[in-house]
Amino acid sequence: MSPVANTRQLIVTVVVAAALAACSPETNERAQVGVPPDTQESAAPNLNGVWQALGAPGWNLEGHTASKTPVTGVLGAFGGIPAGMSVVEGGEIPYLPEALPQRDVNRADWTNLDPAAKCYIPGIPRLTYMPFPLQILQTDSKIFIAYEFGGNSRVIHMDRPGTEAPLPSWMGYSLGHWEGDTLVVDVTSQMAETWFDASGNYHSGSLHVEERYTPVGENHIQYEATITDPEVFSRPWTISLPLYRRLEPNARILEYKCVEFAEDLLYDHLRRGYDGPRDLDGNVRIDPESAAPDL
Repeated sequence: MSPVANTRQLIVTVVVAAALAACSPETNERAQVGVPPDTQESAAPNLNGVWQALGAPGWNLEGHTASKTPVTGVLGAFGGIPAGMSVVEGGEIPYLPEALPQRDVNRADWTNLDPAAKCYIPGIPRLTYMPFPLQILQTDSKIFIAYEFGGNSRVIHMDRPGTEAPLPSWMGYSLGHWEGDTLVVDVTSQMAETWFDASGNYHSGSLHVEERYTPVGENHIQYEATITDPEVFSRPWTISLPLYRRLEPNARILEYKCVEFAEDLLYDHLRRGYDGPRDLDGNVRIDPESAAPDL
């Protein structure tokens, strides 16, 4: 066969293949729903499932050694705080010098001041790495995340770019979009009262969180949260840690309705016969100044 004939045959083959592709039901269906040609073959990763962070970032985002809590006198070794590596890029949280003393005040009395100990909603990003699982339910327009701690939940809006929340809330307002295989979520309008962990690390009402969920294989998600708050921190800083898929049969989140566990801490002063504030071990707290002997 001559070169000219070969060229003609090749052209006919390409034209026929293109015509068949244009007539295929899938192509027509995708064209009818207005899917852009450059995204027709791409699909968002499937993040559905039950996930959980490991380690001790819920206790302290920065590196820390194991330590006692007020309940070690009751629970023994089970009442201690486990050691943990820092999940903060660079190792330390970059506080403004004038903001650091408040962190120290929070840390010194965290058992009574930590909002999560009182069953207040921990907010974002803290709920992600507390020692409780979360479940992701994903659609094209909304992503719903249910958290075991306190039965909390939030909706990530994939279809509301540029919108804002009318008022602050404990879970804030989440807007999401995809950057390749990464789910990017902007979280704004959170309450200033939430903390990042049980070590007194805090923020102001100007907090802005950018979350990034990047699948690493089928059973891991690399989670990153970049924190911006110019009232408390000298620069933006990032948390980075993996989330692990719960693979046991019938994996699910269960109930941890924390209100009943926080009642003593919140309302003990209203009980008949109240004799003063108590530590977590149940003993009446002793004021160091009043307990000091007279000289």
